[in-house]
Formats: sequence, C-alpha cells, structure tokens
Amino acid sequence: MMRFRRKRRSVYRFILKPLFWLLLLGIWTTIVFLSTGTFLSQPVLAVINQIEAPGEILYRSQQRLQDSSGNYWQVILFKQVQIGQPPLVNLRLVGFPGVAELIHPQPLRITTPTGEILTANDVFLVEAPAPTIGQYDVRNILPNLPVESLQLSLPLAGDRFINISVPRFVVQEWQEVAAKA
Repeated sequence: MMRFRRKRRSVYRFILKPLFWLLLLGIWTTIVFLSTGTFLSQPVLAVINQIEAPGEILYRSQQRLQDSSGNYWQVILFKQVQIGQPPLVNLRLVGFPGVAELIHPQPLRITTPTGEILTANDVFLVEAPAPTIGQYDVRNILPNLPVESLQLSLPLAGDRFINISVPRFVVQEWQEVAAKA
C-alpha cells in the first residue's frame, strides 16, 4: 500500500505539477497578449455606405466626433455622383440643438498637423436647415489632405470657433469616399 502512494506522489510531483504550472503560464501569456492588442489598437468602424437611385449614386461616411467642449457632432462626408454633372463632395456637421449657433456663410477651417490651414466654402449661403448644421464643399481640399489627424474649426459669432479633432482613420475613410467613381 505504501508503495502505491509513493508512485502516486511521484506522478503528481514529476508530471502533473509541472503540467499545471505550464498550463497556468500559457493562460497568463494569452491574457497578456490579448489585452495588449485591445489597448493598443484603435477601433476602426469604417463603414462607407452606397445609396443608389436612378441616375444618381451617393457614397457616405458617417462618424460621431467630440468637440473641445465635450459635445458630440455627427460628421458626415458624402459624395454625390449624378449622370452628366461633376460630383459633389460635401462635409456636413450636425450638432445637438442648443450646442452652438453656426454662422453662415462662413468657411470651415481645416488645420493639418504641420499647421497649414485650408478653408472649405459654406454650402448654405443664406440659411441652414437648423442653427447647429453646417455643410462645406471639400471637393478641392480632400485630395490635398494628408492622412493624419486634423482639426476642424466651425465658425461662431464674434470670431469664435468650435474645434473638432478628426482622427487619422476618419481622414483615410474620407479619402476612400472621395476616390469612389
């Protein structure tokens, strides 16, 4: 009987115990690698919608971005292609009611990481559908934008601006929309 117990202990000591520690090490390694990948990667929610109607195709990228005051804006870049007409590429910014009252017609300022300031013309020459909506023609600007994070500055009364940071992956998505046929 004593001999059987010794064999059982030696099996535990030499086979099962190291196997347990090896399994535990494997689990910890997997957890560390998975959590590192989760914290380092940016969420890429690139969804480019294509809407077709007779004689017209609309490509659209829509994101929800936060301004410097903590308010959220819907940022929609769309390309409208109609047969026999040059395509329109517009950037629409929609804030929640009461956030700010945008001034029209004032250009949108786009600041690159190098400090270069580009301007996009206001599409709403007289009045917007709501005071918190702005829409700007970016057809000529988009090809010149670097695929880097940008800052949008929306015009307010009294030479004030609302600043919205645009991440790199959003700019890349915008350029994909602009490149669509």
